[in-house]
Amino acid sequence: MSERGALRGLRVLMWVVIAVEVPVYLVWLVQVGYLTGQELPRGDVARWAPPVLLPPAAVLFCVMAGWMWWGAVVAATRSPLRERWIVASLVFVAAFSVFCGVASVDDPSFSVGLLSATVTGLGMTGLFFIPAAASRQLPDVIRRRSRRTDTAVGGAGPQ
Repeated sequence: MSERGALRGLRVLMWVVIAVEVPVYLVWLVQVGYLTGQELPRGDVARWAPPVLLPPAAVLFCVMAGWMWWGAVVAATRSPLRERWIVASLVFVAAFSVFCGVASVDDPSFSVGLLSATVTGLGMTGLFFIPAAASRQLPDVIRRRSRRTDTAVGGAGPQ
């Protein structure tokens, strides 16, 4: 398979993963957010907050972090994932997402927590990689990184 075909295959694979993971995650967030909100007393205004605010917050924070990370990868600069506020926003989304998944069932268990963490992880990963999958620089970055790896390992790099 040619290099161009492999790169195209990688991009297609990324979009397939994104197309499956992200909708499942967002629908799941709305559902568990709704069920978690229903646990609050009737008349409490916060009942609507989890299903309405959590999905957009997840999209915003994950795609923003992915966008900043991808920009740093393209520019070959220090990863912004070392910034505390970016990591804190991702941890917030993950923690609240897993919490809603566990709080939405009548009998929380380890398997519910594991399922919640899995759906959260896959969905956040899909959202995080949207900027990289949509980028025109993806093939250039992959070529640059593979050349750097070949040279570091002692392969045939540019002499």
